[in-house]
Amino acid sequence: MRGRIQEISEELKLVVSGRTFDALLPPLMFAFVNGRYSLTVASIWAVVLALLLVMIRSVRKQPLRYAVGGLVGALLACGIAYFSDNAANYYLPKIVTSTVLVFAALISLVLGKPLAALTSHLTRGWDLAWYWRKDVKPAYQEVTLVWLVFFLMRFALQILLFRRGDVVALAWTNTLLGLPVTMAGLILSYLYGVWRLRNLKGPSVEEHRQGKQQPWEGQTRGF
Repeated sequence: MRGRIQEISEELKLVVSGRTFDALLPPLMFAFVNGRYSLTVASIWAVVLALLLVMIRSVRKQPLRYAVGGLVGALLACGIAYFSDNAANYYLPKIVTSTVLVFAALISLVLGKPLAALTSHLTRGWDLAWYWRKDVKPAYQEVTLVWLVFFLMRFALQILLFRRGDVVALAWTNTLLGLPVTMAGLILSYLYGVWRLRNLKGPSVEEHRQGKQQPWEGQTRGF
């Protein structure tokens, strides 16, 4: 059991690394301040916090990836909200992202190139041809289908709250359905994917690369 937990932890580090909460704090700051003061004050506080996080990471010589992402996101979102004079518009970039993910997952399934496989290829650098094997691809198709359902549900909830103009609910929805659910989804996707690959009885990435013939050991780790 301990070995499995360590394995999952190591796999998650391939996808989620750095100070991820740096990208989550500015939106929460925006919602908190906007509920008590004005849109302008909320925008200033969100941008200042994002900039402060970038400075802290830079001084400590820590990864800037999420801090810079949070700053760019805060500037874009605050600009949209401020110039439209609508606090709910702060979350428009998040809604656009959800829309893109829905279409990306759907189109990838229609084209027979599941998004989960493409994501894995970009993360791990495995041979792309391995993912398209008939004894491998079904695992990635099924995981992508689950992702699509989740993306659709999140998008529908975001649209509902956006139409209501509920800034606080939008903040918590984007936060809770962001990193926490993403990490849980990655863990479940990994566990299911490894199990499914084993049941499909296809070759491992290395066996495929070496052109080995059956019987195969199969993929025992990594998805």
